[in-house]
Amino acid sequence: MGQANSSLIIFTGIDGVLLNAENNNNEPVLTRLAWLKAKHIPVIPVTHKTREEVETVRRQMNLSDPFIVEDGSGVFIPLNDGQFELPQGERVGNYHLLQLGCSYVMARAGLKAIAQSLGRPLKGFGDWSVEQLNTLTGLPAAAAHRAKAREFTEMFKTPKNIPIDKLRQAAHEMGFQVVVSDRFSHLIGIEAGQGRAVRRLTQLYQAALPEDVHLTTVGFGENPDDLGMLESVEIPIIVPGLKGCHSGLAERNWQVAPAPGSQGWAMTVEKICEGLGIR
Repeated sequence: MGQANSSLIIFTGIDGVLLNAENNNNEPVLTRLAWLKAKHIPVIPVTHKTREEVETVRRQMNLSDPFIVEDGSGVFIPLNDGQFELPQGERVGNYHLLQLGCSYVMARAGLKAIAQSLGRPLKGFGDWSVEQLNTLTGLPAAAAHRAKAREFTEMFKTPKNIPIDKLRQAAHEMGFQVVVSDRFSHLIGIEAGQGRAVRRLTQLYQAALPEDVHLTTVGFGENPDDLGMLESVEIPIIVPGLKGCHSGLAERNWQVAPAPGSQGWAMTVEKICEGLGIR
């Protein structure tokens, strides 16, 4: 890889960022992604989604770089990537896996133990059939099946009758973290996290570059679930929805993309590349 092409890496959320939440017009981002691939600039999805869910997006968007799943619990590096020296890990399918989180079996056991500690039921994706998950989330059957194909974390219905601090404390005492969202929260291993995964992958890319080449990191997110990623990059970008920035990010004083969804993503990437002299 040439020096100019090696100086930028892009980390990005998926829903409402690469993929529009309100419509299927992703043409602006597809054009820009093809341009980035030709420049050998990595685009790294960072998400709470499962590997199967991200693989579907990668095919749809023609992505080929590593990706971070289940809130930073696993970093999947294609075996033919060749952009840096592989860290210790294991082969899983066509990938080298850098696992930061726990196993799904441990996450399931942890959720039961936390529920017992709190004296309140906590139900997760493992408790529901594909049909039940379809009813709860509106996901089509195939998408619900991919969402259930969890390897490291458990998504569970956010309890309305338990204070968030109490939930987090109970999880911490059991050796886990909770990423809280409005409808479904995520129980993840204590060593996992989007920020940790982003920093680890950045180190691998930087180590493969000449010492005098600085790797600029950019992150695109649209809600507080993306905070770990956004706080771990040099240039955090908030991608707004049709009603503006998420209230949980509005006070961060970070750069805001000029348009919602993939259009704002593509416009901002173009501006950043121009600023770095990448044309």
